[in-house]
Amino acid sequence: MRTKLSALYETDFNLWIEQTINYLKQRDFSALDLDNLIEEISDMGRNNRREVFSRLKVLLMHLLKWQYQSEKRTNSWINTIDEQREQLELILKDSPSLKPYLGDIFSECYQKAVRAAVNETNLPKPTFPVDCPFTQEQVLDMDYFPDSP
Repeated sequence: MRTKLSALYETDFNLWIEQTINYLKQRDFSALDLDNLIEEISDMGRNNRREVFSRLKVLLMHLLKWQYQSEKRTNSWINTIDEQREQLELILKDSPSLKPYLGDIFSECYQKAVRAAVNETNLPKPTFPVDCPFTQEQVLDMDYFPDSP
């Protein structure tokens, strides 16, 4: 049976959220649209992991560009590196349980960062090491910038 709240989910998502919060605060669990609530909570976890992956990939790509195209370094690259680090720091502060996930995806992100760096720099793929030349600690360190090879 479709509840009033589940119908609202399809027509006005923001109002659905507000109503869901109100029902939760009132502890009126019988009024909740549990199927959609479960789906939204699951999506939140997936979105956090996707954001960690995306930000780590962009960060690694810019560190590679910094190291292998030192003659083209710009303040924009510094800002991008800083922004990715700051956002990763915030995500990991809010959700410390994602720290092991960062380690799990590090290698895969590096491989995708190499591909992006090749596309952006036009440098041949063999220019970049097969394995990441930076440690996870260096990548997250706000003061770390690699030297030219």
